[in-house]
This record gives sequence, C-alpha cells and structure tokens, in this order.
Amino acid sequence: MPSDLLREIPVDTLKADEAAREHERLSAEIAENDLRYHQEDAPVISDADYDALRRRLVAIEARFPELRSAVSTSVGAAPSVKFAKVPHVVPMLSLDNAFDDQDVVDFIDRARRFLKIEGAISFTAEPKIDGLSLSLRYEGGRLVTAATRGDGFEGENVTVNARTIGDIPEKLPAGVPEIVEIRGECYMAHVDFQALNARMAAAGGGKTFANPRNAAAGSLRQLDPKITASRPLRFFAYAWGEMSAMPAETQMGMVEAFASWGLPTNPRMTLCSTVEEALAFYHALETDRAGLGYDIDGVVYKVNSLALQNRLGFVSRSPRWAVAHKFAAEQAVTVLNGIDIQVGRTGALTPVAKLEPITVGGVVVSNATLHNEDYIRGIGGDGLPIRDGVDIRVGDTVVIQRAGDVIPQIVSVLLDRRPADAVPYEFPTLCPVCGSHAVREEGEAVRRCTGGLICSAQAVERIRHFVSRNAFDIEGLGEKQVQAFHEWGLITEPADIFTLEARDAGQLQRLKNRDGFGETSARNLFAAINERRSIALNRFIYALGIRHVGETNAKRFARHFGTVEAFRDTALAARPPGPELLKGNDAWVELVGIEGIGAVVAEAVVDFFDEPHNRDAFARLLEQVTPQPLEAAKTDSPVAGKTVVFTGTLVRMTREEAKAMAERLGAKVAGSVSKKTDLLVAGPGAGSKLKSAAENGVEVIDEDGWFTLVGAE
Repeated sequence: MPSDLLREIPVDTLKADEAAREHERLSAEIAENDLRYHQEDAPVISDADYDALRRRLVAIEARFPELRSAVSTSVGAAPSVKFAKVPHVVPMLSLDNAFDDQDVVDFIDRARRFLKIEGAISFTAEPKIDGLSLSLRYEGGRLVTAATRGDGFEGENVTVNARTIGDIPEKLPAGVPEIVEIRGECYMAHVDFQALNARMAAAGGGKTFANPRNAAAGSLRQLDPKITASRPLRFFAYAWGEMSAMPAETQMGMVEAFASWGLPTNPRMTLCSTVEEALAFYHALETDRAGLGYDIDGVVYKVNSLALQNRLGFVSRSPRWAVAHKFAAEQAVTVLNGIDIQVGRTGALTPVAKLEPITVGGVVVSNATLHNEDYIRGIGGDGLPIRDGVDIRVGDTVVIQRAGDVIPQIVSVLLDRRPADAVPYEFPTLCPVCGSHAVREEGEAVRRCTGGLICSAQAVERIRHFVSRNAFDIEGLGEKQVQAFHEWGLITEPADIFTLEARDAGQLQRLKNRDGFGETSARNLFAAINERRSIALNRFIYALGIRHVGETNAKRFARHFGTVEAFRDTALAARPPGPELLKGNDAWVELVGIEGIGAVVAEAVVDFFDEPHNRDAFARLLEQVTPQPLEAAKTDSPVAGKTVVFTGTLVRMTREEAKAMAERLGAKVAGSVSKKTDLLVAGPGAGSKLKSAAENGVEVIDEDGWFTLVGAE
C-alpha cells in the first residue's frame, strides 16, 4: 500500500509490515521538522501538525514496542556546526502535551496514583512562552556559558550573544550557590517584533520574520553578536539544571529565588490546589493572551513539591511531574481594534477586522475577514457560521480561527467582555475609495460600489474589461499594459485611453521611452486606439462593465434603443417600483419590458447612471468615441429566426465573426445543442455537440455548407 494511504489508517488496524513502514515515514518526517524548527528556525508545519505526528508515532510504538527508536525520545535537533557544542550536565528534556481539559484531569490523577496520594496535590501553572529555550550557567555568581537546547544533551554555545540581552544579568548577587544553571525562554515582544520587521522591510533586501518565535531564534543564533545586540530580545526564567545547592523546596520557591537574584520571571505564574483552579487559570489566560504583549501557546503545570517531583521522576523524553496544556492551534482570542472597508476589483465592499496582533497556527494575525455586513450583524448565511444574532463591534474581545491557508475569520464574540461604550457598526453606503453610492441587490449579501468607471479600486479590472476582445478590442492593450499604464498614472478611466496620444506629446517621458515600448510599438498602439473611436453600440454598452450586462444583454439594449443617448436617458428617467410607483414609472416599464431583461438587470443599469461620477465619466468618453447603431437584422435570410450553434475549428472565419454573421442574418446563436437548436455548424475537432445533435435530430453542416446556405460564397 502506498505510504500516503498508510497515514490515513488508524493505528489499531495497522498490520506489522504497515506499521514498520509508517513508523519509518513518521520518524523521518519528525527528524526533518526537528531540524527545521530547532536548528534552522524555519518551521514548515504548525505545532498542531507536529504534535499529531508525535502522537501517531508514540501510538505505533505502544502497539509495536519492537519499533521504538531514538526519534521517539528526542527533544530537538543536533546542534548546528556553526556553533561550539555545550554538554548539558542535566538534560534539557521536553514536556508531554495535554490538548483538552480531560487530559489535564488525567495528568493529575496519574500523579496521585503513582504517588499513592488520596488528597490534593498543589502544583504551579504558568504561561508557556513561545520562544527559544536557553540555559544560563553561572559559576561564582558570574555568567560563564549560555546554550540552546540542541538535542537535549548538547546545545549550541551562544554565550557572546546572550550577554547582549538586557534581561540576562552578567552577575548574580552575593550569597547564591556556587553553581547555578538557570533555564528559561528567550522571546520577542509583539511591539518589538513589529518594529523589527518594519526596519528590515524598509532596509530592503532582508527577509522579514513570520512570527516572534522565529525572530527570537534567528536573532539569538547569529554568528555576529552585533546583530543579536541590535535585536530586542527578552528572557523569562522558569527552570534550572545543575545546582550546587537548592535555595527552595518547591517549584514556586525556586522561581521566587530567581526573581530575587535579578532574573525576570513571569508575573502570571500561580499556585493551584485543585484541577478546577488550574483549568480556570488556563481558560482565563486563553482569553487574555492577546493582551500579554508576547506569544504563548499554552499553560505549563508542574507539581510544586520538589520532593514529589523527585519521586515521580521521568519517562521517555519528559518528566512525569509536568505537562504542557496547549491552546487550540488554529484559534485564539484577541481584541477587535477597528473595521476597515476594502473595495475589490469588481466593486465589492469587504469589511476587514483590524485585530490586536496574535499568533495563530505559527503566523502573526492582525487582520481577519468579516465577510459582509450581515456577518457583522450576526446573521451569517452562505455557509458562514451563525452567531445567534450576536453582532460584532469595535472593542469586542473575539475568537478568531485560522485553518490551513484560509484567511482568518471571527467565529464568536465574548459578550461578557464587551466594552460598555461599544456601539453597533454602521456599514457604509458610500464607497470609501471614490465616494460613489454602494448598493446591495435584493437577495445578495454583498454591497457594491456603483462608480465602476471612476473608482480607482476597480480601475484596472474595469479598463481590462473595457479593452477586452468582445468590447473595444484594442490591440496592444493587454492585461500587462493596462496594469503598467495605471501604475504610471496615464490611464485611470476609459476616456484616458483616447486622450493618451495627445497627452503623450507633452510628457517629459514619452511612451516610446518607457520599459516595454519603443517608437514602433507606441505608434502602433496609438493607431489601434484611433481605429476604435467608432464602435458598434452593443460593444460600447458591454464595455461599460455594468453589472449583469453581458454581451447578450448589451445587444438587447442596443437593438431596442438604437442610440446610446436613448439608452442613457431612459435609464436616468427610470424609477423602480416603490411606495409611490407600485410598478415603476414608464421608463422603468420600458426597460423591464425588453425581451430577456428583468428587474435585476434593469436596476443595475439604473444604479449605474444614477451615480454622478459615472455620468461624468460617460460624458467624457462620448467626447472621444462615437457608438454606431447595430445593422438591422435580416428577416428574409435562410436562417432568420433559427437557433444556430457553432462548434469545432472554423477556418474561414473566427467564432466571433461567425456569431456576428449569424445574428446579422436574423439567427439566434446558442452555446449548446438542445431540442430547440435548428442548425449545428461543425468544424474539425467537433466533439460532444455532434452527439447531442444526433440525439436531438438537429441538422449538421460544415463551414462551407454554412456559406452556401447563407449565400455568402
């Protein structure tokens, strides 16, 4: 069975040979990820995915003990050859993980059973800092070495770099034991991380870090200590290795001693006597984590009595007296600082949550999608989670969710933490980019800007549509050229295309001297633009990019009105149904009375011309372009009134030319064959449409037969 299928099989159903292959795969994958995380400071999977690999490996070894290997007991990666090695007199082991409340209950019950204690056991609870483990060795009160975890038995000598960290004292006060080995976490605060990334981005050429943990690890493990010194690293002390004398008999007492020696310790560390107290601490910290100012990924519980810790001892790669209660990897709690409205290329207004930055799934999240105004109001819909009518307000404490590469979203609001002055969010009815009206069609959740011709947020997409093949079809104005002209500030609306040549003559930097252009290409572009100053009315209407007005509807409008002025004036005069006009006014009745045009399309046209910005841009365009009425369709041709489908490769004309010819002759052109189809024109390479024609009894002719039929030989 392929290895990618083995990973889907539950461990308890694996055969011995399958288990061996799966164990080999898991071992290699874990070793590779240990290297990337601990040595290269560039993890490629989330902590949750890594934990899942570990759990599956342990489960396989529990069922097949003969497969046990060094990987299952490893705690990191071998030290990098870039640094000298430092042996750990007391190994730096890792912790077992708890992933839910029941796991914590089980951890405490196991400790009681092992110790044969019926009553309560006190234990400490502290934030699990998401940084880089660091061991500091003091001899005679002076710092002599600083080492990373490495593989747990040997670490990297980063003493010179550690001396640059302000939180780490060079000397401890008098009276400390002769040998003191302090262990803790090197980390970077959120505000410092953001400032560092901003500096690196501004400097250019240098990479930016994905999250504070990577930034801290990468900074501490620099070969040049000057770089480390320039990075805002911090340190929390919470454990120890070799000690020539113990200053306390409890976990809490040891950490308090570290604080008295001038080492920074976490102020949120607390003492618990029941599992209920521990879980309450965990859930409170989970909601407070965004306000801590640094990243944590869970809570660590440790039996408080050192005597009991010694009795409990160790198992495999971790102590029996401690466990790490991890937060849900793809969820976090943070504060909504504001709501921004972004306008997409099609005019859709999308609300974006501006969050207090928080790390979720290994990525710093400061923005999250709010989907649409209904979602903010708590309505949900379209497969979005429904929050039972709970709206989202600026200042709210919210739960965000990130799964894989999906954009983070707000999934719930903690109402008990809502500020007293928080007010419901009012979704804008004007485009924040261009000030045009933003309308919401009946049955749609999205509100859209109606300023299609002038809105800069939509400009590139609208201009690309304007010059596309079925619109103005201007040769030399493809997607790349449109993007470049917009970035250069030369084309911001359709009329600018037709004034480009005149404006270019007065520019210091002529088009022929710009990247991608020369004298010939510039001359050819201007000629192609001038060729389109006269254009068929239907192409002109289609090019405007009015919502719901595609090629077919553009032709319907062109045939009905005959001139662009009549089309515009009717749209301006039309008023949809309302309290005063139950069925709309005469102009509205005319619009919806056009065959194939319904209320949705008619309202989109009315909205377009109702926007003053569009009318102004439309007027500027008409100063440059002359739309021509459509040729009257023939009614006496052999194909008048018939439905025709073209398929396969046409040699004597393009598909668009064939379509235009058929319509001039009074035929209706369809895209698929049905019982209503009268004629199929099939060129070489015709496929399934030939079969459909046979099934429906449709007449089939080739391209030459078409020309013979319509008398165009």
